[in-house]
Amino acid sequence: MKLSKKRLIIIAATSVLLIIYWVSLPRTLFDVSYSTVVTDRNGELLGARIADDEQWRFPAVDDVPEKFKVCLIEFEDRYFYNHWGINFGSIVRAAIQNIKSKKIVSGGSTITMQVIRLSRNNRRTILEKCIEAILATRLEFRYSKEHILAMYANHAPFGGNVVGIEAAAWRYFGHSADKLSWAETATLAVLPNAPSMLHLAKNREQLLRKRNRLLQRLHEKKYIDEITYSLAISEDLPNKPLPLPQIAPHLLNLFSHGKQTAATVEKSVQLGIEDILERWYGTLKQAGIQNLAAIVIDIKTNQVVAYCGNVGFNDDKGNQVDIIQSNRSTGSILKPFLYCAMLQDGELLPQMLLPDVPLNINGFSPQNFNMHFEGAVPADMAVARSLNVPLVYMLKQYSVPKFHSFLKDNKIIQLPYSPSHYGLSLILGGAEGKLGAITNAYSNMGRTLLNLPSTQYQISLYEPPTTISTTFQDNAVWQVFEAIRNVNRPEDLDMRAFPSIQTVAWKTGTSYGFRDAWAVGVTPNYAVGVWAGCASGAGTSNLTGASTAGPVMFDIFNALPSCEWFQPQIDISVNIPVCHKSGYPAGRFCQEIDTLLYPPIVYKMSACPFHIQVRLSTDECFRVSESCAENSITKNWFVLPPSWAWFYKQYHPSYVSLPPFKVGCGGGGDYQQMQFIYPQGNAHIHLPKQLDGTPGQITFELAHSRPNATVFWHIDNVYITSTSDFHKLSTHLEKGEHSITTIDDEGQSLSCRVFVD
Repeated sequence: MKLSKKRLIIIAATSVLLIIYWVSLPRTLFDVSYSTVVTDRNGELLGARIADDEQWRFPAVDDVPEKFKVCLIEFEDRYFYNHWGINFGSIVRAAIQNIKSKKIVSGGSTITMQVIRLSRNNRRTILEKCIEAILATRLEFRYSKEHILAMYANHAPFGGNVVGIEAAAWRYFGHSADKLSWAETATLAVLPNAPSMLHLAKNREQLLRKRNRLLQRLHEKKYIDEITYSLAISEDLPNKPLPLPQIAPHLLNLFSHGKQTAATVEKSVQLGIEDILERWYGTLKQAGIQNLAAIVIDIKTNQVVAYCGNVGFNDDKGNQVDIIQSNRSTGSILKPFLYCAMLQDGELLPQMLLPDVPLNINGFSPQNFNMHFEGAVPADMAVARSLNVPLVYMLKQYSVPKFHSFLKDNKIIQLPYSPSHYGLSLILGGAEGKLGAITNAYSNMGRTLLNLPSTQYQISLYEPPTTISTTFQDNAVWQVFEAIRNVNRPEDLDMRAFPSIQTVAWKTGTSYGFRDAWAVGVTPNYAVGVWAGCASGAGTSNLTGASTAGPVMFDIFNALPSCEWFQPQIDISVNIPVCHKSGYPAGRFCQEIDTLLYPPIVYKMSACPFHIQVRLSTDECFRVSESCAENSITKNWFVLPPSWAWFYKQYHPSYVSLPPFKVGCGGGGDYQQMQFIYPQGNAHIHLPKQLDGTPGQITFELAHSRPNATVFWHIDNVYITSTSDFHKLSTHLEKGEHSITTIDDEGQSLSCRVFVD
């Protein structure tokens, strides 16, 4: 049947109206900014930042607490589940009430209509009310009733700059919405009805009456029993909005703005660590130390369980700087990584002797913290005691470029410049690193011993771990931890004053100028990193890693659950004969030999260079040459280089120097009895002028293996003087190249070149 023109117009108009109706509702109802909200791993609120529009509006959630649903529907829209967005009965009743009162006392709006009004936020007129009604029906087609309730709960105003049920629960009652009591829920249910006229600071009696009427209705309808009702109406209203928690405030800055994030930290652990830091902060401030930071990583998961970027967040001494993410001079905190790299590359053994003698390389002259030299120390002891000079020798042997690559490959520090930029100072704090990344590297060493992959530490609970392709090897890490676990450093601090209830592998560091104090420790459960100092970079005379950061670190470990130590890593080790005195693989002249388990790569190392065979007179009082071999004996002897021996025997009285040659039976031989302590060969020396303007002097120092030897000094082939016992020569030198030659009373000579700038 052919439709009439009139009917076609009606159908077309109806279709257009339906299309307009269908597209009338915006896809996004609430285009607003949200607060940044961070919870702990169990959903406990740690802190929040206000939204861009200065409103406390927590990110929208889908679930509305059941109590709030009951209170809201009973107070605002009792037929919510029975209408399609408009309740005509409520509208008629509201109209009658308004006419009788000759003013607007009721709006008749459903919860769905109120959602539309909140999203549009337009001036309230009759036309706007009609538009809201139409869009409310459209909203009912798009979303479920539960979703509509959630939109209302997330965006309803609760007085002042508080928007949404979750923000209101925290601001007014100090806990989450799902923990609200019936009285608290009823209070929040009636607040959006007139938030500008009815809130905690205005018309409190009227607010209380409204709340109690709602509670009475809930009791009458059997939502709450008599006891609950009695307790609820006896509850007081809150006096004023509460401040939101400020737990781990620096952590909030690491998360997406305007989002809600579950952090990996555990609130109880975080609060405990913050309390420890605050107590230490009170003491350290008196010594001029303004800032303190700590991070605790669960080694098995590599998740951060406590994140304290700084203390005194509201202070004005740089306390808002997040030290965990800040580049600071590393001091000695990288030394165990060099030790690890050399162990696993087969360039070092734990007991191998390293030189601890004065060193000057193109003006770079490192000193130990205690300003003493011991001649020679085992590698593991050099690392444990954080001796600077042996570690510089280690880096010189390993090479700066190789260590530079090792640090970058293992994501320990970033190192934006070339190896030559850092030089040998790289091991003494010449580069900068972040507390978080360095603690993470120590954690990954621990994970290596637990046969777990290396990862970047996590701070977001639902963020997948990022794998790091590290080069840590379990045997090397085991030796590193054996060297640095529970060591005492008497030159820094008697750590027995700060006992640990568990075994901890730990290392401290102090940067040049006493600007940064570090302490990082590891157990099979946790890695703890602590930094102390001034964020401004100012130095403090009494600031050291051992005396400042170390005690804080041990306090933190003592507050954490203890555990058994790591299991030894010996799966791919073999028995290696090692010289007892030198720590090198045993040579043919070594007398005391230990058989130890080390990786097979040790086989590539050179044998002990310090044991030699010498020919002696039968009474062993003199050395003799081959020409006097008759009536002589041979004996294996432990001999250190002269400069090592000169310092070494001051700390080791049992060390016996080689006896002198017998008169008439001297032969020199291959063993060099003299060694320059200062300067080393090809050194560049700068001589500053003295107060009277004259050039300064240079002092040459020489070690001789024979205590009573006489040494004759020549400069540029000109004889200068002779010395006995203590071999030092102070003299003026012109700018340019000079040669220094010494000859002892047995005819042995030694030469070196220096350049005076």
